[in-house]
Amino acid sequence: MLVLSSPSGAGKTTLANMLIGAEENCYLSVSATTRAARSGEVEGRDYYFMDRPAFERLRDGGAFLEWAEVFGNLYGTPRESVERALSEGKDILFDIDWQGARQLYAEAPSDVIRVFILPPSREILASRLEGRASDSAEVVARRMAGAAEEIAHWNEYDYILVNNDLNESLAALRAILAAERCRRERNPGLAALVAELLARS
Repeated sequence: MLVLSSPSGAGKTTLANMLIGAEENCYLSVSATTRAARSGEVEGRDYYFMDRPAFERLRDGGAFLEWAEVFGNLYGTPRESVERALSEGKDILFDIDWQGARQLYAEAPSDVIRVFILPPSREILASRLEGRASDSAEVVARRMAGAAEEIAHWNEYDYILVNNDLNESLAALRAILAAERCRRERNPGLAALVAELLARS
């Protein structure tokens, strides 16, 4: 499970989509949310959109691996689809905040890799948020205020990327994924191979 977190506007969603397009066995986890769909978002592809009572029923029934409230909206990761994908040997990418990352890590510390994405500067972050046509000035101001709280958790992550350039950040993400796939504990079949090699030597 590869977790990407960042303050809004630092580029994590763009990088997540680029990584999914570049990596054959990497799939984006689709979250459930109580927020309204933005223009162009598709049910089941971008999010599972639901009202608050439905979300709370699922949450209280243990249907989410993690959940959080962000800017007054609830977000959660459906447990069943993620566990099925992992059992099929797929890598799952999570575009979630520090609260969700903390919960996922508590559930499966040996199988969660956490990457935090920082903007190059506060000015660039503000410029990116103001450039979003879908968000009002009030929403932008609230997101800027929330950025400090999100950034304060940077040291809970395994890797930090300063997103100066999307292509460079993507290359770094792919390198992290490649290295983590090679970890001894993530390749249980190696023990049998090593035993065979030693038996023939």
